[in-house]
Amino acid sequence: MELLVVFGRLLFSSFSNVFQKKLAHQGLHPFFIVMSSYIVLSIICLPLLWTFNPFELSNSFWIYIFFAALFDMAGTLFLVMSLSKTDLSVFGPLNAYKVVISMILAMIFIDEIPSMQGFLGVGIIVLGSYFLFPSNTHTNSNRLFHLLLERGVQYRFLSILLFSIGTLPLKNAVIAGDAISTTVFWCLIGFPLAVIAHTVFLKDNFTKDFEQSKNHIYSFLYLGILIFLMQYMTMIVFSKLLIAYSLALFQLAMVLQVFLGYRIFNEKHIARRLAACLVMIVGSLMVLQA
Repeated sequence: MELLVVFGRLLFSSFSNVFQKKLAHQGLHPFFIVMSSYIVLSIICLPLLWTFNPFELSNSFWIYIFFAALFDMAGTLFLVMSLSKTDLSVFGPLNAYKVVISMILAMIFIDEIPSMQGFLGVGIIVLGSYFLFPSNTHTNSNRLFHLLLERGVQYRFLSILLFSIGTLPLKNAVIAGDAISTTVFWCLIGFPLAVIAHTVFLKDNFTKDFEQSKNHIYSFLYLGILIFLMQYMTMIVFSKLLIAYSLALFQLAMVLQVFLGYRIFNEKHIARRLAACLVMIVGSLMVLQA
C-alpha cells in the first residue's frame, strides 16, 4: 500500500511541475502562479476542516505546521521560478541534491558526520549532474561551472534548500497531528504567506497577470488538485516511513520528469539526461544508506 502511495505522489508531483512550467511559459509570473495555486488549495481544504477537530491539535503542531508551510511556500516560489527558466529534464535530476543538502544540514546542526560511503555518494551525484549538458555545447572543463551559473539551476538549489529545511517541521507536524490535518493547514497557512510575498514583491503585476490568467482557469484548477494530492500523499509517506527512505523513493520522480520534458516540451538530450538520472539515483541511495 505504501508503495502505491509513493508512486501516486511521484506522478502528482511530476505532473504538477508540468502545469507550473506551462503556466510560466504563458508569461505569468511565478509568484502569481504560486498564489493562484494556493487559492485553489484553500478552496479544496476549507470543507475538509469538518473532517477533524482543529481544537484538539497540540500547540507543538501549530508551531511545526507554521514553519513547514513558511519554508515550503518559499521553496515553491523558487521552484516555479526555476521551472520558468530551466528544462524540466534538467530540473528533475537536480532533485538528487536534496539528499546532499540534507546531509550538509545534518552535519552542521546535529553533528551527524557521514561515512566515506556518504561522501562517495555525493561525488557520484555531482558526477551525474556533470552529464546533464551535452559535451558538444560546453567543454568538459566548464560544464559543471556552466550548470551552477544557470539562473534556473540556482533557483532550483534555493528551492531544494528551503524544502530540506521544511521537511523536519513537516515530519514533526504529521507526528503531532495526522496526514489530513497537516495537509489542510499546510495549504491554508501557505495561502496568506503567498499573498504577502506577491504583494510585497509584485503588487504592480497583479492586474496584468489576473487578466491573462482568465484563459488558464482549468490549468490552475488541475494544478491545485495535483498539489493537494501530492502533499497529502507526502504526509502519508512521512507518517509511515523514515524521512531517509521517503527521500530515496522520491528520487524516482526525476526519471519521469526527464521523459515528460522530452514528450511535452520537446527537450533534447533525453538519453544523456536519463543516464545522468540513473547515476544520481545511485549516489542518492548511497548517501541515504550511509
